[in-house]
Amino acid sequence: MRLPVFDRRRAGVLLHLGSLEAALGRGGRACIDWLAAAGFSVWQILPVGPTGPDGSPYWVRSDFAGNPLFIDPAELPDAGSGEYPAFLEASHPWLEDYALFEVLSVAHGGVPWWSWPPQLRDRAPAAIADASRQYAGELQRVRSQQFAFFMQWRRLREHARSRGVRLFGDLPFYVAPDSAETWAHREQFQLDATGRPRAVAGVPPDYFSETGQLWGNPLYDWQAIRHNRFEFWRARVSEQLQRVDVLRIDHFRALAAHWAVPADAPDARAGEWRRTPGDELLRLLLDELGSLPIVAEDLGVITEDVEALRRGFGLPGMRVLQFAFSGSGDNPHLPHMHERDSVVYTGTHDNDTTLGWYSSLADETRRRVDFFLRLTPGSMPDALLRAALGSVGQLAVIPVQDVLSLGSEARLNTPGTVTGNWSWRLRRDALTPELAQRCSLLNSIYGRA
Repeated sequence: MRLPVFDRRRAGVLLHLGSLEAALGRGGRACIDWLAAAGFSVWQILPVGPTGPDGSPYWVRSDFAGNPLFIDPAELPDAGSGEYPAFLEASHPWLEDYALFEVLSVAHGGVPWWSWPPQLRDRAPAAIADASRQYAGELQRVRSQQFAFFMQWRRLREHARSRGVRLFGDLPFYVAPDSAETWAHREQFQLDATGRPRAVAGVPPDYFSETGQLWGNPLYDWQAIRHNRFEFWRARVSEQLQRVDVLRIDHFRALAAHWAVPADAPDARAGEWRRTPGDELLRLLLDELGSLPIVAEDLGVITEDVEALRRGFGLPGMRVLQFAFSGSGDNPHLPHMHERDSVVYTGTHDNDTTLGWYSSLADETRRRVDFFLRLTPGSMPDALLRAALGSVGQLAVIPVQDVLSLGSEARLNTPGTVTGNWSWRLRRDALTPELAQRCSLLNSIYGRA
């Protein structure tokens, strides 16, 4: 079965909800209206869970909860309505654990859960019952927040559907160490007796880093996860697909094999590849869902086993034009190497804006870009945007910063840095009718409107 955004040629915009004011209310609806007017039929977003102090949507405190910062305070639902009890019942498998996790985190000054008193750290039933009584008011506020997120999200999705816009979500492969999931489902992770990771995630040394990347996320205990038929992962995916039409799995290559690093290692060089039963998981999801509305994030060094897993389940991959100009004519990111079932980007949330990228290129690489795209002065980022829209790939996604022709000052994230990220905001008046008219023309010319 073809994915709902791959039924025809489409174009979309990548815009993090955190870059919008009142994202789940007035701001989000206005964005959808502009997308529809501009001929875009897909809105790609980043993960929407509550974040830690750094604001990273890939380091969330819960996969299941929503970030309350996205709620429109002017459109709060009535918690006394008949829908509130139904929400509490449907969300009970995750909501009570998440609410108590957040409340206890605040009560203990924000220290990670493994530093809480042992009775709470280890979720002793009597201690949990006492805390639930002691913090009843605070727990109610968290429940009400999540109800508001749920109701506003539902309304936003209904509005998107009415305007012909599909929502394209994102699921981080790993969860944050200090999260409701690791606290409430310790048996699903490789943790020691105190809750600290025994092994952590990362990637091995490569062209970009001599020591690899050490991310610090706890690894899954895949043996335990297999034992209960991947219930934890099935719930993660199912929850996201209740919100969006299509879901990208970040770091998809870890479904074939993951890089496991001892928790006390100084860098990622001490890790090793370990197989992941991703084939079994995807088969269960396919049986359960009837189709897999999933896009694989297959960037970086991708081995044959990863490619076989992706193709075996018919999952589209990603092509990024900023990665295309290495000098080799068979670079898979070059437009003439694209495949129909792929999502084509000018850049991603981890890249500089296209204008910033082009401005910082080495002379030799810039000459290759200019020659390939037949550039004339001042034609960036429009030329790369047109290359994406003109690709054979069924879906072309343009970061909103490139739609607006913004420079490096609008970059959203710089991998490997911990400050200054995720703070860019879209100006209220940035998405103008004139810009929508121009984008609509481009999308029509390239058969994507």
